[in-house]
Amino acid sequence: MDLENQKRVKDLTEKHGAENIVVIFGAAEAESAGLSAETVTAGDPTFAGPLAGVELGLAVYHAVEPEFKEAVDADVYDEQIGMMEMVLEVDEIIEEMSSIREQYSKY
Repeated sequence: MDLENQKRVKDLTEKHGAENIVVIFGAAEAESAGLSAETVTAGDPTFAGPLAGVELGLAVYHAVEPEFKEAVDADVYDEQIGMMEMVLEVDEIIEEMSSIREQYSKY
């Protein structure tokens, strides 16, 4: 997650409260999604950005996870994400995101 996005997430969390923020990722690889999710839950693991040492504990999901899919209009989901489900390693992404939530999410 780049430094600008880290700052945006931090600012939004300070403004609206961590309990009111849900971060949705769309990375193509489980490892990339997991690293970004770890950044907004446990803090920037590279200690390079605004979230270095900042544990926000935010709720995090990937766009291909069932929780997100069920929360959005089915037609819009199919149009915007449906094709990607066929080429992504969805099970690996779900496993990675679930692990991050279990370890670090507070909300």
